[in-house]
Amino acid sequence: MNMPRTTLVAALAVSQILGWGTTYEMPAVFGRAMAADLGLANEMAFAGLTVMMLMMAFLGPFTGRQIARHGASRVLAIGSVLMAAGLITLALSTSLATYALAWLILGAGGSFALTVPAFAAVVEREGREARRAIGILMIFTGLSSAVCWPLLTLAGDALGWRGALFAAAGAQLVIALPVHLALGRIAITRSAEDRAADAIEPLALSRGMATAAFLLIALSSSLSSLMTFGLSPQLLHILELSGATPALALQLGSLRAVFGISARAVDLVLGKYTSPITTGLAGAAMLTGSTLLLIFWSGTPSSLLIFTALYGFGSGVSALARATMPLAFFSASRFARQSARLSLPQNLANATAPVLMTAVIDRAGISTGLVLATLLAATGFAAIVALALIARRGRVEGDGLTIISPLS
Repeated sequence: MNMPRTTLVAALAVSQILGWGTTYEMPAVFGRAMAADLGLANEMAFAGLTVMMLMMAFLGPFTGRQIARHGASRVLAIGSVLMAAGLITLALSTSLATYALAWLILGAGGSFALTVPAFAAVVEREGREARRAIGILMIFTGLSSAVCWPLLTLAGDALGWRGALFAAAGAQLVIALPVHLALGRIAITRSAEDRAADAIEPLALSRGMATAAFLLIALSSSLSSLMTFGLSPQLLHILELSGATPALALQLGSLRAVFGISARAVDLVLGKYTSPITTGLAGAAMLTGSTLLLIFWSGTPSSLLIFTALYGFGSGVSALARATMPLAFFSASRFARQSARLSLPQNLANATAPVLMTAVIDRAGISTGLVLATLLAATGFAAIVALALIARRGRVEGDGLTIISPLS
């Protein structure tokens, strides 16, 4: 039978909320407790996230090949088992070595079960029309901390952090694994015409143009990740250094998440009138404007609110652009492999960003940190402008029946 879009998105939303919430978001609840029990410094405990992101980065290209060979469902299912194994290893850890091993396993599980394979599962069933479903899925995925933090806190109070992680591992096996296996049992009943359309390149790009497009997508998405993943952990501190009281900084920090989810919802509504390129340009422009605002006009509640709105909307829209940009340049049949390749520089940026931005702000000051963030966002904007020019040329040459030589 076929799977309705709403069922597909709902199923993947559950697994993605559970996956991100019990791994990447989990140290916010248990990080310091784990550090105390294992005799680690707090920063060593949170370094597990860096280990996870680095592992996801290096496994990205391999994951793409496995999705192309075996399908997204099998890869997602293996990811659920690996994440359960990582959580169990973490719950049993007694030293830095076993703690690091657990995060390596969680990184492998994340590569197989988070974001790229989930989006690939959507594209397998929706083809070039997957953008809307991906946007809806990203809205729900953004709720992972809001859903899992209270649940982890309750479980931690009742069972301790080790017991809570055993429960999280059980949830991976009892909830996420069956969801992913169910995707594989449901046939992809798309017509032959739709399948043929999936292999058609959206633009007439020469091999050189396709390579340039891939590199520019990698550059723009990595710079966006460097800025947003770098500023987000420091956001409350940045707001306070820019003139906010601790109470106002907390309120604005909470609003940032609301703005981010709202931006994705707005783009979802306007999706039929826009493209991933337009979305990317809007996101990069808002991110650039947000930090420029703090550089030249800070210290007042109104300026801080505008900064938070621009940063929140910009980060939300940019995240959606990062996920869907490959569909604007490459066929749906190659989405999984190209997205997995792109995950290597993106996840490296995600892993590097918090350390880089914290070091710059702490050692060189808030002004230098904001200038660096502005340069990252502005350079990303320029890269997307270059992508727009390549897309325009590809459309013109496509009208002239130029032979397509895609990047494989």
